[in-house]
Amino acid sequence: MTEPLVEGIAVSRRFRQGDAELEALKPATFTIRAGDRIAIVGPSGSGKSTLLHLIGDLDTPSAGEMRWPALGPRGTLRPQRIGIVFQAPSLIPTLSAVENVELPLRLVDGIIAPRKTALQVLACVGIAELADKLPDELSGGQAQRVGLARAIALRPHLVLADEPTGQLDQATAQQAMNALWHALEGTDAALVVSTHDSEVARRFKVIWRMDHGRLDVPFDGVRP
Repeated sequence: MTEPLVEGIAVSRRFRQGDAELEALKPATFTIRAGDRIAIVGPSGSGKSTLLHLIGDLDTPSAGEMRWPALGPRGTLRPQRIGIVFQAPSLIPTLSAVENVELPLRLVDGIIAPRKTALQVLACVGIAELADKLPDELSGGQAQRVGLARAIALRPHLVLADEPTGQLDQATAQQAMNALWHALEGTDAALVVSTHDSEVARRFKVIWRMDHGRLDVPFDGVRP
């Protein structure tokens, strides 16, 4: 793809808090292209999740414009074009691990053998043996890897991960990131991860920094 996957043009996001207005994201301009590996770093409350939600079309900017030139119009982006890994546990508790991964495959027409594909993706992130386990039978790290598998099951062009290791210990966090890195290896999918973990951020060549809603994007992260 020669067109950018995502473009943000002077986008900002404000929220009402009683009589006050909070500017969670100050006007920011950025570009994400195929194959990018970007870490968004900053303390909790700096606006990282707000930015990811705008990139993933989970929210609408208060001002400015979001575009997805190579992905398509709003409303057609998920789950096939953008895969999202949430910070909080997001597995459906009544479905097994393989059923959680299989669910987005069944929401898209034309997918052949969704169960087989789901099992293959679980194997890709190293937890095929847990396919029949329910979420409450999994450790935090195992559940996060199921979430990773679900996000990449449809081979999206863009994967967004919001603090994917925030609730994991250091060793388990490394395992989860290794699984995600391995799953995307050899693809041109872009990966954008928000994190306050320096060990996670160290893996990425491009770092976007956030502080009090202000995004600092290096030149390499905004290629014309």
